[in-house]
Amino acid sequence: MKAVRIINKQQQVEVIKEDFKLCQKVFLAIGNETRQSIITVLMETTCTNGLRLGEITEQTHLSRPAVSHHLRILREAGIIMVREEGAKNYYFMDVRTKLGVLKNLINHLDEFMEQYY
Repeated sequence: MKAVRIINKQQQVEVIKEDFKLCQKVFLAIGNETRQSIITVLMETTCTNGLRLGEITEQTHLSRPAVSHHLRILREAGIIMVREEGAKNYYFMDVRTKLGVLKNLINHLDEFMEQYY
């Protein structure tokens, strides 16, 4: 028989606090409309190898330096990945993205709310 781990309200709150800490960079990264646009461009592409900076620039109608700046923030937050091929960089969404930490936070909040409210 599998043991069920029961945690009290304070333990659940501590888990949620830790989730919030883990999500801080993600929140900052996805809270910007320009970065949201870049994310959707990457999600909409049919290219399985990723998109180059110029392709993202073209689709978002932003300058190369602006796109490069926002890509760096998204990479540092772990939301997008980059694949280097020689001197070329290809940016893409990946299943290993840090957006999964948001899912954990939402699940923990949902469980807490159902139990206590």
